[in-house]
Amino acid sequence: MTVDQSLLPDRYRIVRLETLQQVLGAIGTMKIRGAPLIGAASAYALALEAYRTRRIARDRQLRRLREAGRKIRSCRPTGRDTHRAVQRVLSRAELAEGEVWREALSEAKAIADEYEEVERAIVEIGQALVRDEDTVLTHCNSGSLATVAWGTALGILIEAWRRGKRISVVATETRPMLQGARLSAWELKRAGVPFKLIADNMVGYVMTRGLVNKVLVGADRIWRDGSVANKIGTLTIATVAKEHSLPFYVPAPTSTFDPEGTPSYDVIEMRNPEELSEINGRRIAPRGIECLNPAFDITPPDRVSAIVTERGIIYPPFERGVSKILA
Repeated sequence: MTVDQSLLPDRYRIVRLETLQQVLGAIGTMKIRGAPLIGAASAYALALEAYRTRRIARDRQLRRLREAGRKIRSCRPTGRDTHRAVQRVLSRAELAEGEVWREALSEAKAIADEYEEVERAIVEIGQALVRDEDTVLTHCNSGSLATVAWGTALGILIEAWRRGKRISVVATETRPMLQGARLSAWELKRAGVPFKLIADNMVGYVMTRGLVNKVLVGADRIWRDGSVANKIGTLTIATVAKEHSLPFYVPAPTSTFDPEGTPSYDVIEMRNPEELSEINGRRIAPRGIECLNPAFDITPPDRVSAIVTERGIIYPPFERGVSKILA
């Protein structure tokens, strides 16, 4: 069961997903979103498929699970957590001595439990980067909605407020799916954190006017050199922040790291162009035009001040620090 994020902020609805196809559909329509949450959901989706195919021959069942894993990976190609979770469950299933579905379910539960502990540690460690009277800009949604329990970047900020730090937040609306306006604003309001919502193209204005003094964002994939794939618009924010000498911090679990790969736009998900030409089913652009709708961009390491993980904070040069954290 999970919150249907596509209905917020108007409706808070818990949905029950019982099949692989239902999970894939929920990810595609962004009922489920956020790298850690999708990682956990992907693990459980494989466990559901293992249970559905429990009565067929083991070799056929494993082939079905590998095919399911391929579908899950292709549904969200940018998120490293998805790939890692799928591989963990598949490996456990292939080594199972007893019933495959029980082993797959056990691994999925272990992944979800680990995320909860990892997020708790990130929120705790990240407190070192948030000071009393900070005004922090955040992009997209990286709170509890996007994760299993605590959140990452937004989780750090909400916890800082709960601990008595007199902070405020500037949240970008995050076009085209408005995760900032719909989800981050909803979480911040529920937590009682003072905040202002801005359009994405107002970032330069608030930084030039000195209305924010640092940036915290989440991540969907981080490479060994410190390059960060995150929600589209992150690169722009990081570039403007660097121009104004503002620190740019990226909290993310180590499961988000891709230590073998190299930064590439080949992994960036391209989404339905109608997300740009429509809002809530209402057309806002002329029919018959072309739209470019990448879901993520890549921020180079020279614009990143630090990466916060459950094992500590990594500062430049990132390659050495990432290797040490992942060792």
